[in-house]
Amino acid sequence: MQYRTLGRTGVQVSSLALGAMNFGRIGRTTQDEATAIVDAALEGGINLIDTADMYSAGESEEMVGKAIAGRRDDIVLATKAGMPMGDERNHRGSSRRWLVTELDNSLRRLGVDHVDLYQIHRWDPNTSDEETLSALTDLQRAGKIRHFGSSTFPAYRIVQAQWAAREHRLSRYVTEQPSYSILQRGIESHVLPVTEQYGLGVLVWSPLAAGWLSGAVREGREITTSRSTFMPERFDIAIPANRARLDAVERLAEVADEAGLTMIQLALGFVTAHPAVTSALIGPRTLDHLHTQLAAADTVLSADVLDAIDAIVAPGVDLAAHEKHDTPPALLDPSLRRR
Repeated sequence: MQYRTLGRTGVQVSSLALGAMNFGRIGRTTQDEATAIVDAALEGGINLIDTADMYSAGESEEMVGKAIAGRRDDIVLATKAGMPMGDERNHRGSSRRWLVTELDNSLRRLGVDHVDLYQIHRWDPNTSDEETLSALTDLQRAGKIRHFGSSTFPAYRIVQAQWAAREHRLSRYVTEQPSYSILQRGIESHVLPVTEQYGLGVLVWSPLAAGWLSGAVREGREITTSRSTFMPERFDIAIPANRARLDAVERLAEVADEAGLTMIQLALGFVTAHPAVTSALIGPRTLDHLHTQLAAADTVLSADVLDAIDAIVAPGVDLAAHEKHDTPPALLDPSLRRR
């Protein structure tokens, strides 16, 4: 396992980090299974665990808390807030009112008195940067969080938040958590240059592209990844973007075979090779999934392999741009672009 400094924090984290989204109802993972995955991840050298309040409506945090009991100080613990936690309209977003309340809820579920990294799960257009950063700074000074970061923010919002922190003399985001994989490279053209400029740590999610790069998705083979059951439209080959992904996967499989690598090693080695990336978040649902992903921990891709990948999916290109989560609201809601 490789270790890297998380932005400018001085905190050392593993190049592969454990994402806990599949703990609980989402991944149908029991407490015993989750604890076994955490045990094996720590034994394999992972020291960063990332969860969120909304994963299985808090169940993931509860499972993580039970799994790490007695060894909290050995783990860099991260969670997130901001996505809806029920139907109440104020139980979401990044207002001071909600963050102060929900952090206490997360700490209770996790069974800890602080988290090392508290992340805003999505940019909240209804709340000013000053409001959010002021609340996070106060929570940091109270000792409830050590650092805070953003997740899936558009590049211009990352910049705006950095300037707001400077203008109002508040603590700043020290990390960003974007989606990044061989098949979704758009952040190379806008987000990653910004994170490098501001010295942010980068924890990338979905490096296996929701299973497309796991080796399980191939031409002529029935798609059986867990994501295909609740997001079937993302694996419908009749959709042109999915056809393009499958064609790319077939060519990538040839590159992996020629290099003597699994598809998982190719995929994880690719994202961790980028100098702006600190860690890749893996989200195993089973111990077998974890072990196949841990096998990529020390994978270093040669320049020839990286060039071959570039020839299949060009730098800065998203093969499924419609699945991006950082689209400006006005592009999604016509009322926001009408007078």
